[in-house]
Amino acid sequence: MVIELTVRQLSITEIVKKHAPITGEQIAECLGISRPTIRSDLSVLVMLGYIDAKPKVGYFLGKVMTSTGQQSEKLMNLKVKDVMNRPVVIVESATVNDAVISLFVENTGFLTVTDEQGALTGMVSLKDLLKVTLGNPNAAAIPISMVMTRVPRLVFVTPDDTLLEAAKKMLNHQVVGMPVVNAHGDRGQLEVVGRITKTNMTQALVDLTSGFIAE
Repeated sequence: MVIELTVRQLSITEIVKKHAPITGEQIAECLGISRPTIRSDLSVLVMLGYIDAKPKVGYFLGKVMTSTGQQSEKLMNLKVKDVMNRPVVIVESATVNDAVISLFVENTGFLTVTDEQGALTGMVSLKDLLKVTLGNPNAAAIPISMVMTRVPRLVFVTPDDTLLEAAKKMLNHQVVGMPVVNAHGDRGQLEVVGRITKTNMTQALVDLTSGFIAE
């Protein structure tokens, strides 16, 4: 839940940012009001982590207002849709040979499999293809539907899931990536809208710490 600060609370954080350490009396003087008037504002800001206080020292910026705190907050608020890539899709009627070609052409670790109407039916990874092709001279002609991991056993996310939720799913299920889907139609068919991988996760972290992800 996001709590919006009042105009006065925002003014207090700016004063603390410019003049820390600063006492409550000095903050009130800057605002032209009495100390008791801002007592509740100061308590709220301390509770939320925007400012902090030390006895006989005064108020200073809290962890939320530091660069580390701001990066942490941005990371917590990042959604899958902010970092996902376009999906790499293959239809379930395609062959293992088609899938191998697509993997190398797209330079990806997995393919999302759909039916002829574009609904998600499964996923196939490089590991899946290696298992079926090694020692099998006829593997190239096998339909991808015979090799893929089907929807009931598939791990996927939606665009509005947080990046943290996606990362936890990847770790818990030991997968290299996941399809990004939206529920579509009366039957709850899953429309493929993207893909997210461990590379996306790493890139997002690098961009965040380098200041490249906008507020």
